[in-house]
Amino acid sequence: MNIRTVKSDFLLLLTAAIWGFAFVAQRMGMEFVGPFLFNAIRFALGTAAMLPFVLRTRRKPKRAGVMPGLVGCLAAGIFLFLGSSLQQVGIVYTTAGKAGFITGLYVIIVPFIGVFFKHKIGFGNWTGAILAAVGLYFLTITNAFIIQKGDFLVFLSAFFWAAHVHIIAWLAPQIESSRIAMLQFAIVSILSFFVAFAIESFALCDIFNAAIPILYGGLMSVGVAYTLQVVAQKYAPPTHAAIILSLEAVFAVLGGWLVLSEMLSRRSVLGCAFMLTGMLISHVGSGFRPSRRIKASIYEHSPQKDKLI
Repeated sequence: MNIRTVKSDFLLLLTAAIWGFAFVAQRMGMEFVGPFLFNAIRFALGTAAMLPFVLRTRRKPKRAGVMPGLVGCLAAGIFLFLGSSLQQVGIVYTTAGKAGFITGLYVIIVPFIGVFFKHKIGFGNWTGAILAAVGLYFLTITNAFIIQKGDFLVFLSAFFWAAHVHIIAWLAPQIESSRIAMLQFAIVSILSFFVAFAIESFALCDIFNAAIPILYGGLMSVGVAYTLQVVAQKYAPPTHAAIILSLEAVFAVLGGWLVLSEMLSRRSVLGCAFMLTGMLISHVGSGFRPSRRIKASIYEHSPQKDKLI
């Protein structure tokens, strides 16, 4: 193993840790502001964080036309808004650790949505899906066979994250990745602001109290982690990178325990083990290999070209 590989693995592990602890920041922010205001400000910061990447990109993107690209970015932004909103509301009623694992199910859902686009589902996908379903049962279903409200909302968000991956896969060849990211973040921020002003009540002091979680979610989770991932994946194969980034869910549990004193029962730990195993098997066995959403998008970088998948 050469020094470049070691460096890439370390940066990917650091990226997974930043994203995992972002679930803790999202949970903490809910103590002061509503979920839509939190997302509105967080994605506004994310938009600002992507601006330098857009300004630095001078090459002309390949695209079929301006309108298809704009419509695609709008669709990506709407699905990202729906996914992030369901997740953020769900985190109010569940733990950061459980939210991290349940959100990770999008990795398994992606290939199954791909059936509608004539993508093949491999044995690894089926095996991973079965293991993840068993894990989800142990993690979320109580002895009374009731799924908690927060767990269910986060579970629904995973389907929107998965659909978002397919939208990005279609859009990536048309528009440069940093522009897609900035536009969709801006759309999420605008939509979240509208909903926040319509249904949430807040004061300026509440925003100041939630400043640290918001800054972490907007700058660290988006700006810093995105940059680290792009640098790391110059020398890391997509599947290898995806496996390391899957540890995000583990860091979400670790962060919930260290920062929020969240505890998992033996039943929940067993569920996490099944789900993590299922996600890893699905990663390795999938022909459609996404890396990870930037609590929203999934980027893969190679020295030859940038692409969003």
